[in-house]
Amino acid sequence: VQEMTLCMRSQPAFSNQPCGYVCAFGIFGVSLNSNCTINKTAFTKYMKIEFQWSVSISILCPEQWESDGILYPKTAWLTDVLLSKIVKWSTENKKSIYKSTLSLISLEKYSERYHQLKEKYKEMVKVWPEVTDPEKFVYEDVAIATYLLVLWEDERAEKDLAVKQSFIDLGCGNGLLVHILSNEGYLGRGIDVRKRKIWNMYGPQTHLEEHAITPSDSYLFPDVDWIIGNHSDELTPWIPLIAARSSYECRYFVLPCCFFDFYGKYCRRQTKKTQYREYLDFIIEVGSVCGFEVEEDCLRIPSTKRVCLLGKQRKYPPSSEGRLDEERTQYIRGRLTGGKSAANNEMTAPESLHSHDMKHFTSDIGDMMEEASLPIDSSTSSNWVGGFQPREKIEKVKNCATLPRDFIDGVVLHVANALLNANQDHQEKSNDEDKGCWNKGGSLPLKNVAGLLDRDALQRLKKECGGLKTLLRNNYQVFEVVQSNVQIRDWTKEKQTRRPASNAKRKLPSEACKTRLCWFFANHPDGCPRSTERCPFAHGTEELKPCANSKKEN
Repeated sequence: VQEMTLCMRSQPAFSNQPCGYVCAFGIFGVSLNSNCTINKTAFTKYMKIEFQWSVSISILCPEQWESDGILYPKTAWLTDVLLSKIVKWSTENKKSIYKSTLSLISLEKYSERYHQLKEKYKEMVKVWPEVTDPEKFVYEDVAIATYLLVLWEDERAEKDLAVKQSFIDLGCGNGLLVHILSNEGYLGRGIDVRKRKIWNMYGPQTHLEEHAITPSDSYLFPDVDWIIGNHSDELTPWIPLIAARSSYECRYFVLPCCFFDFYGKYCRRQTKKTQYREYLDFIIEVGSVCGFEVEEDCLRIPSTKRVCLLGKQRKYPPSSEGRLDEERTQYIRGRLTGGKSAANNEMTAPESLHSHDMKHFTSDIGDMMEEASLPIDSSTSSNWVGGFQPREKIEKVKNCATLPRDFIDGVVLHVANALLNANQDHQEKSNDEDKGCWNKGGSLPLKNVAGLLDRDALQRLKKECGGLKTLLRNNYQVFEVVQSNVQIRDWTKEKQTRRPASNAKRKLPSEACKTRLCWFFANHPDGCPRSTERCPFAHGTEELKPCANSKKEN
């Protein structure tokens, strides 16, 4: 399919015969061949030997190739990604900072069980009602469930347990992991602050609850064997503590993703590590302070954040529970008050924080210290910390879409007029067959565009994700944002951004449903550069019409 070549020097050899290796994986093969050339130089007493290796991947049975994104990747990934990875792995001499994949369980058991579960739950991809990618999320949860099932089977054999383990998934999201584990005979439930559409499809055997979780005595689970934190976000650092205080026999599994501390967003303290590695070390530190022997493993899932942490065993006897719980309390207090970490004496709030981060940090700490006037101790207060903010039930839309229409229109008109008048001496004119020259204005850096707006407008935009840049990109009819430079979109150039449709499916703009007014027709001094027939937007309210294909719900 594709061939890549890498050259490497080797120790002197005494053969110039080509050698080769072929590895077959399922229905695709990887071949590695070497051609050796020996060059003798009369003026030297050594031989110069050069090896040239070629790596190629071939699909043996393309018609039988089924991609699931994990064990069977897409063919494009094999050629575009895998080949370059093989070259990189074969030439670099770098020790990984992560554990090898599936190092704590049997790879053979995992592969066999994964194939069974994938076949059993593959229909979920076809009926997935969420807006998220079904292939990624379904097969990822199947892989996580497979890991837990094999891990728990090994644990039962090791401890001679007859009954399957119980579990609770905190921040369960779509609930698919809970559904799979329940279907496989494990007693458990999931809790999340917001119900998902797919919950209604699981049936009564899958127990899912909709409410917020606040770290407190009210959310201890003494009858549960395992507490799961699968991308549990703000709950991630609390999972080891909840497990430690639930019972001495309680264990936990966390798959960290977003970076949260006890009080809010996690703030970096070291620059020599990647942010991900530093955060993993922080969660390991939390588990260790809580009294667990923390183990690390790497899952086989389609994600860049696939390191999981397990607390299966305690490193203290049950008689020391009181002393350990006091140490946990002191550790949390140290992080909440901006003091030194109990484990490594590093400041929680370093001087390297940006000003807006420090403002947010000190505001959070101030609120928490005001609310938590009593010591942070589970024995004196049901809540373990003041100021903890669970995720809101209804997610706020912060992409500028919910801003008042008159505000958006005002910003768009103000910025557009500034661009039309920018660099008047060097303005570009676009030629249009119908209207002659059309003023496309100039270009301004995004920071200069921000300077055009008053303080109130900027403060309002600051509360949205992406701010001004998001608003401009939302109004793609009017603006183009290219490398932090803003300019008027030139509609005289018909850009083919998508693969052309077949003649039977292709529609002319005049036949399309025009549901929005043309901004240029109403506001540009030269009008719209396109005729009514060629413009995808309505030239006047009389052209507006609902889409004929829209279906009303019964």
